[in-house]
Amino acid sequence: MKKWRQSLKVLLVDDNELRADAVASRLADAGVGVIVRLRSGQRLIDIVRQEAPDVVIVDMARPDRDSLDGIRQVNRQSPRAIVMFVDQDDPAFMEEAIEAGVSSYNLLGSAIPDVKPIVQSAMAIFRRYQRVSEDLSRAEAQLRERATIQTAKSILIQTRRFGEPQAHSWLRRNAMNSGKRMVDIAQALIDAEGKKAG
Repeated sequence: MKKWRQSLKVLLVDDNELRADAVASRLADAGVGVIVRLRSGQRLIDIVRQEAPDVVIVDMARPDRDSLDGIRQVNRQSPRAIVMFVDQDDPAFMEEAIEAGVSSYNLLGSAIPDVKPIVQSAMAIFRRYQRVSEDLSRAEAQLRERATIQTAKSILIQTRRFGEPQAHSWLRRNAMNSGKRMVDIAQALIDAEGKKAG
């Protein structure tokens, strides 16, 4: 886990000023360098883009499904670690919140908890999720590329009577000669064949 940074920037989202002040005080005591507050009328996605916080803390008196729309938008367009505090236990809402992109879901008691370990764990979970997501995206892209190359080989085998090794060599040779990737040559061949068929 990365060391707790003095320059950590936290965006605090809470309509309750007294509670927001208490959380901000805890964050300051924990050494957070920059605390940004979401003001009335501001959209969550807009201030996340503007301020680029390391973590977003959403504090609400009760589970509010409408607030999840803003979190979903952030998760899609500008992902961040998101910590959520709620005053009422609602397992169904917790599932929705995590699905929307919340990294750490916490039920508040009468006292404001020590936020430092909560924020640290949320950031670690978020980083881990991002790595898994990136690995999955890379694996899916590789599978798509292999399928494209295989389709192009099948076209060459059918239209030019190549064997599989010859089709592979043809694609590789054309990629080297043109300075392009093999998958790009394969896709161009598929596109050209599709135009002929059309």
